[in-house]
Amino acid sequence: MTALEQPTLVVPLSITLRQALRTDIPKLEWYGQYIHYRNLFRRAYREQQMGRRLILVADCNGFPVGHIFIQFIEPDDGSRRRAYLYSFRVMEMFRGQGIGTRLIEEAEAVIRQRGYPWITISVAKDNPDAKRLYERLGYRVFGEDEGRWRYVDHRGNLRSVHEPCWLLQKQIHLR
Repeated sequence: MTALEQPTLVVPLSITLRQALRTDIPKLEWYGQYIHYRNLFRRAYREQQMGRRLILVADCNGFPVGHIFIQFIEPDDGSRRRAYLYSFRVMEMFRGQGIGTRLIEEAEAVIRQRGYPWITISVAKDNPDAKRLYERLGYRVFGEDEGRWRYVDHRGNLRSVHEPCWLLQKQIHLR
């Protein structure tokens, strides 16, 4: 082997899609990359325990390499029941392998089982790859949002986010 040749090793990895466990919640911080969302992850898990949200993870050897959160919305104003998908991400090194598509498909299956006919998701206007993925899976733009929201980070500081986004929706057929 010459100095320019690189040895290559192909390692097949098994990915399991499942509901998040309590032990997954700290791992969603991805070694500090998303530590500032710690409180949001914990709240979503508490609401999962109450049946109002669900966190699906793509597990690789006990570590969540991808995830998607589902919020189940029961409006009081007579508008339609829907599920909202958010906090959807796949670790960069695992992208392009179909994990994101499978996470969304699994989320849709859960939503269908629970009897919610509409799904909404938002995507940052500066993320055309994600928008293409959602559109490929049948989501259609129905509006836009200024994308202003706030949260309390892991240190107790109030953070403000401004991320203009497209709003997409999809109607799923209940069986």
